[in-house]
Amino acid sequence: MGFILVTNDDGYDSPSLVPLMQALSALAKVRAVVPATERSWIGKAITRFEDVRVERADREGCEIWRASGFPADCTQLGIHALFDDRPELVVSGINVGFNHGLAFFCSSGTVGGAIEGWISGVPSLAFSAGVLRDHETWSAESRPPEAREGWVRAAALALDITRVAKKHGLPSGVDLVSVNFPWGSGVETPREVTRLARVGYDRVFQRRSEGVYFHEFGGLVRREERLRDTDVIAAQRGVVSITPVRLAHTADVSADDRAAWEGR
Repeated sequence: MGFILVTNDDGYDSPSLVPLMQALSALAKVRAVVPATERSWIGKAITRFEDVRVERADREGCEIWRASGFPADCTQLGIHALFDDRPELVVSGINVGFNHGLAFFCSSGTVGGAIEGWISGVPSLAFSAGVLRDHETWSAESRPPEAREGWVRAAALALDITRVAKKHGLPSGVDLVSVNFPWGSGVETPREVTRLARVGYDRVFQRRSEGVYFHEFGGLVRREERLRDTDVIAAQRGVVSITPVRLAHTADVSADDRAAWEGR
């Protein structure tokens, strides 16, 4: 019997880590390998030119290893290096903030940890919770001990969905599942299977001084399609979006486009 491997991009101190691990223990043995510090917006980066240092650092009886690297590093280590057995599932999250829409999906370290699971042939889920306005204030308020009950509710929802993945497996042709839900959601919150919204963003960096810029994200502002039936609209409607994802999907092209690109 395998175990469930948990990772995240919010790091060892993530407020969701222990509630999620405790909830998932109803299904199987749970181990976590997580970044020592927050590694958001890192995508599926892999450490190449530095050593990755790992130490055991349990919390509240949960088996946790913290690593100096990125979420995808943690998944790699958890599948291939640290343990004698392989996980049966990778569960990444619960992220502090939505990862809905293609722009967030591609940028997310939470999703990156799940993608690394797929690369290694392990079914993977990415969970994210958030609010639609004033993310910074909510993020700060979601971290103290007083907010734990909200994460316990979120973890119960993640458990319920993970139970489906464990029992039935991922849908045919699906590489990973990305789940986004509004803060405050629980097992009773309605769920919908959705599409990834093809939305992007514009300016990310603001000028601090000559030659110095800092990250200041303004929101999903560039849209390339109607958003009906997407994860972004689900968040606006206050429901849980369950988005089955097939990675690096090859696009079909017209005969004229093919001729142009092939130089004919």
